[in-house]
Amino acid sequence: MAIVVVLAGSWLGYQSLADAGCSGQIKLTVAAATEIAPAVEQAAQQWTSGGANVNGTCVAVNVSGVNPATTASAVAAKHGVSLTGIGSGGKSSVLPDVWIADSSTWLLRLRSEASGFVPTDGKSVAQSPVVIAMPEPIAQQVGWPDKKLTWKDLLQKMTTGNSLRTGIVDPTRDSAGLAGLLALGGAAGGGPEAKATQVGALRALAAGSSSLRDDLMQKFPRSLDAADLASAVSAAPLSEEDVIAYNAERPQVKLAALYLEPTPPLDYPFAVMPEVDLTKSAAATGLREALQQPGFKNLLASAGLRGPDGTVGAGFAGPVGAPQPSPAAEAPATGTEGTAAAGLDASSINQVLGSWAAITLPGRALAVFDVSGSMLDKVPTAGNVTRAAVTRAAASQGLSLMDDKWAVGVWLFSTELVGKRPWKQVVPISPLTSSRAAIQDSISKITPKENGGTGLYDTALAAYKNVQDTWQAGRVNSVLLFTDGQNENKDGIDQRTLVNELKKLADPKRPVRMVIIGIGPGVDRTELETITNASSSGGVFIAQDPAKIGEIFLEAISSRTGAAR
Repeated sequence: MAIVVVLAGSWLGYQSLADAGCSGQIKLTVAAATEIAPAVEQAAQQWTSGGANVNGTCVAVNVSGVNPATTASAVAAKHGVSLTGIGSGGKSSVLPDVWIADSSTWLLRLRSEASGFVPTDGKSVAQSPVVIAMPEPIAQQVGWPDKKLTWKDLLQKMTTGNSLRTGIVDPTRDSAGLAGLLALGGAAGGGPEAKATQVGALRALAAGSSSLRDDLMQKFPRSLDAADLASAVSAAPLSEEDVIAYNAERPQVKLAALYLEPTPPLDYPFAVMPEVDLTKSAAATGLREALQQPGFKNLLASAGLRGPDGTVGAGFAGPVGAPQPSPAAEAPATGTEGTAAAGLDASSINQVLGSWAAITLPGRALAVFDVSGSMLDKVPTAGNVTRAAVTRAAASQGLSLMDDKWAVGVWLFSTELVGKRPWKQVVPISPLTSSRAAIQDSISKITPKENGGTGLYDTALAAYKNVQDTWQAGRVNSVLLFTDGQNENKDGIDQRTLVNELKKLADPKRPVRMVIIGIGPGVDRTELETITNASSSGGVFIAQDPAKIGEIFLEAISSRTGAAR
């Protein structure tokens, strides 16, 4: 369904043009996250009523409170891409001139998908730390407010049979949920044991996930009744502002805010859209400067938000145990990658969202593995094991993330695996409820054929046809093809034939996502993109260092377009 951003609201600054000495009017539209919109609107009204102008032309500002996921969907539609979990809005979606999302991670995600999306400014105008919200009786059991917990402590409580019932707002749609997921992933560390812990935490969060923040809020206990406390959500990553707003309603059971170290902030970047002309861009700069005035911090305080440097305005009522406001909390914004994105890149975000998607989104995937002779090459950055070995490890990791809502099949390909045919089926696409053991066993069969070539074109076409012929509604139907080389099958079809056949097969009613994961420097990105571009959707992902294939695999699940690492 198309999501239309309705830029509703009152036009501000309609003073008499003659009295103000203006020659006209510049209308600036602003889409702001709902919690900050009232403060921005008041500041804009003060600015425009004071005679704001650009070279003698008065400025009028329209501020709308819009969920960041809705605006992100509209931006995605404008650039012909989609984001995991939110898709893209319809062609009629209207974009604002300025977007104040709650986190710079939205800008990072969009820029990773749409190269043409390059907003300017990006300076943070507010901040709200991401906390773990707990009903106060539960928080007291874990030592609040005296004991200081870390994300690692929380991870342990989530995965060791503790009675903590965790919840989260879908991190593909919610910045606080994403920040919490990233923090937990960082606390898990690396290695097989850490990955198992991370998967356990993801499954625990997924069991209590909500698509909307208001829905999650309803899952907290409404009374001190023991049964109510035991069945309700007892811990969830939310923003400090969420906790302040919840407690302002005077519920019977208040929420405690646990500030885990490190404490990631939501940073509210002021992003001027790339389509904005120079006149509106100048007006936007004037508005942003107005939001840097001391009085704006007081407006933020009334909304439960901090200034961009972590300090607070008059009347700020922080939760019990909130850290002392200090300018030291500020992290400098860098272009459109502000405080929430400090130290992050789109790859890190896509990997964690790929893990989330594998666990929460039902899918059908045919995994197709290259077993040509070059897969015997050693990988120095992975202890000199073979490319086939690192691929097996990545496949096992991916399988562990996929729950029983998935259906998976496995093929192998080289040259002449079944007579002249370059591919062979090991396990047909089957529900993991019944075939998980068989799929796991098939991974051990990813053993290279000495001197075998790469029958890429015939295999890609056959795999696409197989997924389309067995297509199921309500799932993402995909081919996940892993290869370390270029087509070398002299007895097979050529590239032109493959492209023509894929274009003929394209069916909007039965879309198949073609994802190719290139392993090592021997792949030809242009060749692989020629294949994926001929299909309805998908992308090419290159692991220049084969040791990073596991990371690339998670990115491939999450992202629509390709990446090189």
